[in-house]
Amino acid sequence: MLQLLKNLQKKEWLLAVFSFLLIACQVWLELKMPDYMSKITQLVQTEGSQMVDILYNGGYMLLCAFSSLLCAVITGYFIANISARFSKRVRKKLFNKVMDLSTAEIKEFKTSSLITRTTNDITQVQMFIAMGLQMMIKAPLTAIWAVTKILNKNWQWSALTALAVVILLAVIAFILVLVLPRFKVVQKLIDQLNNVTRENLTGIRVIRAFNAEKYQEDKFEEVNKNLTKIQTFNQKTFAIMTPVMYLVMYFLTLAIYIVGIYLIKNSLLADKIGIFGDMVVFSSYSMQVIMSFLMLAMIFMILPRANVSANRINEVLNKEITVKNGFVTETNSQEKGTIEFKNVYFKYPDAEEYLLENISFKVKQGETVAFIGSTGSGKSTLINLIPRFYDVSDGEILVDGINVKDYDLNSLYDKFGYVPQKAVMFKDSIEENITFGDNGKVKSFQLVQKAIEVAQAKEFVEKMDEKEKTMIAQGGINISGGQKQRLAIARAIAREPEIYIFDDSFSALDYKTDSTLRHELKKYTKNATSLIVAQRIGTIMNADKIVVLDEGKCVGIGTHKELLENCQIYRQIALSQLSKEELENG
Repeated sequence: MLQLLKNLQKKEWLLAVFSFLLIACQVWLELKMPDYMSKITQLVQTEGSQMVDILYNGGYMLLCAFSSLLCAVITGYFIANISARFSKRVRKKLFNKVMDLSTAEIKEFKTSSLITRTTNDITQVQMFIAMGLQMMIKAPLTAIWAVTKILNKNWQWSALTALAVVILLAVIAFILVLVLPRFKVVQKLIDQLNNVTRENLTGIRVIRAFNAEKYQEDKFEEVNKNLTKIQTFNQKTFAIMTPVMYLVMYFLTLAIYIVGIYLIKNSLLADKIGIFGDMVVFSSYSMQVIMSFLMLAMIFMILPRANVSANRINEVLNKEITVKNGFVTETNSQEKGTIEFKNVYFKYPDAEEYLLENISFKVKQGETVAFIGSTGSGKSTLINLIPRFYDVSDGEILVDGINVKDYDLNSLYDKFGYVPQKAVMFKDSIEENITFGDNGKVKSFQLVQKAIEVAQAKEFVEKMDEKEKTMIAQGGINISGGQKQRLAIARAIAREPEIYIFDDSFSALDYKTDSTLRHELKKYTKNATSLIVAQRIGTIMNADKIVVLDEGKCVGIGTHKELLENCQIYRQIALSQLSKEELENG
């Protein structure tokens, strides 16, 4: 928690110090009121007392009460301001850190958990700052100050108050021992609940198609039941605290008055009024002590969960970024649009075996290089190493003659037009989806139209009511898979990059659209380098170079005709899709 609080700025620390002073003033005013109450009690019991004296002391009591209220309001305003600014800053910092994490690191945390940490966990910490910090300052101040006020009044009353405090501390300790370990479990179960909900919403069509609603309901019910069970236990346990507090408080008041009656009964007539006044004051101060422990109990309800949340947030903020930024922004290299793999090996962080082994090849500017192989051969992984979604385990990848690890990431990304295996659409217009991101270039509407035309998306875009201004739903659920792929390709074209990366980006297109698109794309991007991952032989037959992968190894590099003659695996894949005549004519 302390580590996370370092995100508070100097201005907020100053506000916190000022709030501390206001809380101290508030406590002093509240503890001053029993003194005036004691004087009023004595004046009422003393013959010949003037009403003006009673009203005078009563007026001071009202002034203390009003001033205490004013201090509380100002303090609340300052603390709310601090907590809101703090949560905004940490949320932004956490979001930016997630944006910097590599794909492997995001998978390590899981998407649902990162969402929970950015929302629920930060809310828990904000709640602690907004409520807990005030109580953490006010409760000990009130307790210590009140104890000093009553310390020398009467040893019997002091002993009763001490006993009450010991009972309260024992109850709080017992409850914390029961509840504290369960807070971490609660946050993990919230992660699971978010994960199941997210999975259910994204896969709703498949769930309905396979009549799996009951199965998904049971999955959700199991997580929900476990979360509810632990939360119910926690709430029931904490529910014990308040009645115990009030029970101790009322019994303490009763005990003070019983002892007071005994003391008044056995005292001299001249001392009776003084003892009575002391009893009223002592009962008021003892209530302040008990109330301070009641505030501490509330802190113990908020702090453990906030502390768990703070640790979860710090886990992300302290996560070491493996894909580190380089320093090369502009190069004077004579090479442009070239890619070279030099003895590249790759395995996932927790894996024992390499997924890619000893991959070496070079792509020249303007070439179209395709990658093919069986499922799991490492095609997409190989492609994702170039923009550094993952870093190589050994060897190096050069873009324009420079190791990708030396590039400033923004400069590296600006070189690519990337179309992922699963086309991603954002909740925005078609035009905004195509001109998505900052590519360092001014986007013209003519360029958007040209990209749509080359990507063979013009046909369906023109039929839409608002054409390029038509809104796409989140995830592109209001358009087909093939339409999403074409718009994703148009986005890459509009970027006008040096290098195009197509990760199985034509799979949802029919053969005619696929063929036309590739033909138009080749004409439009003749000076750019294109890397294509594909499953269809027909998509890559005319590539300048084809790299064949099998179980993470490169088993063949060449043109379509060369590989038909020299690479048995390529020939098997080709014959599984096309006839001999089609292959020979291709």
